[in-house]
Amino acid sequence: MTIPQEQFDDLLSRTALAALFYYPEIAVDDAEYNLERDIAYCMEPVFALAEEDAARLRVAVGRVITNPTTHRSELLALVIELAPPPTE
Repeated sequence: MTIPQEQFDDLLSRTALAALFYYPEIAVDDAEYNLERDIAYCMEPVFALAEEDAARLRVAVGRVITNPTTHRSELLALVIELAPPPTE
């Protein structure tokens, strides 16, 4: 099953939002914070992705949330690999 580009765009938007609100001390300041919950929220648009690809994407999303500057290019490269080619 091919997942539309729009759903990958949604994943990127959600990841950017999660990264915006993440800060290293959040686990101390907010006892209810859970990185896995943020990752699951970001992954919702691409729920139908094959498990192997989803696992790779989950790792990249988690890295971007916690350190966007270092890992964003990794996530973008993975999305480009997994998303369908653009239509003209």
